[in-house]
Amino acid sequence: MPAVTADTLTLPRVHAATPQETERPVKSVTSGPRGFEGEGFPVVRAFAGASTADLDPFVHMDQMGEVDYQPGEPRGTSWHPHRGFETVTYMIDGRFQHQDSTGGGGLIENGATQWMTAGAGILHIETPPAELVESGGLFHGIQLWVNLPAADKFLAPKYQNLEGAEVKLVTTDDGGALIRVVAGEIDGHAGPGATHTPITFAHATVAPGAQMSIPWQPDFNALVYVLSGRGTVGTEARPVQQGQLVVFGKGDRITVTADAGQDSNRPALELLVLGGRPIREPVFQYGPFVMNTKQQLIEAIEDFEAGRLGVIPPDALMPHTPR
Repeated sequence: MPAVTADTLTLPRVHAATPQETERPVKSVTSGPRGFEGEGFPVVRAFAGASTADLDPFVHMDQMGEVDYQPGEPRGTSWHPHRGFETVTYMIDGRFQHQDSTGGGGLIENGATQWMTAGAGILHIETPPAELVESGGLFHGIQLWVNLPAADKFLAPKYQNLEGAEVKLVTTDDGGALIRVVAGEIDGHAGPGATHTPITFAHATVAPGAQMSIPWQPDFNALVYVLSGRGTVGTEARPVQQGQLVVFGKGDRITVTADAGQDSNRPALELLVLGGRPIREPVFQYGPFVMNTKQQLIEAIEDFEAGRLGVIPPDALMPHTPR
């Protein structure tokens, strides 16, 4: 799980806990079921079982893989629409190719992030590049859906390509955790992603036996998803492992501790740390559309069927089909 690595001894450090700060308690721990997405790539449905009120402003998250494909096995998605939210695709291992109907797109690999604001509507495809299909290889990433408030539902679509080298790297006060801030900020250290909905999105690697204690905005919710490894969360030291989502209660600090002993093929505790300011508006979702009313969903479907959400470009990427 390389993503972006660095020597934590050389990085800026977040401040240690102070007596004035309040530790966030653990509100819930849920385990995501496994399923398949797109043309058949395996995913963990990270948010399944968690309260939608606790997730706001997030709508959906899949851990894609981790899977070591044989030649000819890699799969992606076909062309499909979105409206009313933002999609965030973060590639930890392997490569994914993206193209959308506005001309955005590119190759997402090893720590890079594709941030797409669907807004009023867009068509797009995500698929492994041809050379990866031919060779096979490791594939591991995250797709997160971030809701847009009613005032921004019909923004013009936009695409951001965030290379792995652009993320803000910080560490804890003792250097025991490497934190990659993709969007938002932690203790004043801001990532490169520009978001309409105020959020923080980070990937942390916590060394065996080390503790990650970081300040967190009091008006944001706080979620931690375990990508791999084992540890405990909160001052309650509640055990967690791969595929589990932790929802924290109110406070201004998050604490996660890695077990001293990890599996040999999982040398550290790997986490996604995310949170945002709840929108607190009605959410009506149907497939790739996230709106505020049922009527808006009907209109989104009608607009898609009428071709008003975009047109597949003439030089379009297409899903890879087995020979």
